[in-house]
Amino acid sequence: MNQLSAQDILDIRELFGAAPEELDIDAFKAKLRELRATYHPDNFEKFGDAIVRQLATDRFQHIERLAEKLEKYKFGKTLATPAPESAPGPSSANDLIFSDPSARFAYRSMKIEIRTSDKDLKYHLFSTFYRWLMLGERFKIPEAKNAYLIADEGHSGRQIGYTESIRVYLTFEEDDPVDQIVAWLYHKIAGRAEMLLIEEDIVPIDEQAMLRVIKKRSFKALGATAG
Repeated sequence: MNQLSAQDILDIRELFGAAPEELDIDAFKAKLRELRATYHPDNFEKFGDAIVRQLATDRFQHIERLAEKLEKYKFGKTLATPAPESAPGPSSANDLIFSDPSARFAYRSMKIEIRTSDKDLKYHLFSTFYRWLMLGERFKIPEAKNAYLIADEGHSGRQIGYTESIRVYLTFEEDDPVDQIVAWLYHKIAGRAEMLLIEEDIVPIDEQAMLRVIKKRSFKALGATAG
C-alpha cells in the first residue's frame, strides 16, 4: 500500500517527464498544472463526443491519482521502491530498455486516430495517395521497409462540427526504424492536428511522448533478431 508500483513509475515517467526520484517539488507542481490544463474534460466539450470526453476524464483522473501518490510518497515521506514482484519486465519496459540498441519493436494494426480542423492534413499526411487510399488500402511510410498506415474503412472521417477524424492503423516490423517512423508521423501532424489517440489513449502531440507510447506498445524483446 505504501509504495508506487512499477506501472505507476512508468506512467509517471511518461506523464511528468522524469522518474519519481528525479522530480523536485517545483518541477512536479509546474508539470501537474500543465497536465491539468491539457487534459481537463471541459477542454473536450467542443468535440461533442461522449467517448472523447470519457477518455479525457479517465486520463485526468489517472493523472490526479498519480499526483496524489507522488505527493504522499515522494514529497510527504521517503519514496518506497517497488516490490520485487512488480519489477519492470518486457510488459512494462522503461525508457532505459527502450533506448537499448538491441531493443526490438513491431506491431500489427496499432489504431491511431487524428482529430483535426485542418482540411489539408490528410493531404499533407498522404499526399495525392489520399484520393484512392480507402477501405484497407496501405500507404507505405517513407524510409521504412515494411511500415504502413492502413486506412480504416471510415478513413475519410466523420464530422464533429468542423473537426474531422482520420483513422488509420500503423503496422511495422522489427527491421523498421521506429524512431524514424514516429518522427515522420509527428512532423506530418504537428501544428495541424488538435488531438491524437493511440489505441484509444489520448497522447500529447509531442515527438518524444508519441515515441514513448508507440515503443511501449510495440516492444517485443531485447536481443538480436532471430535468424
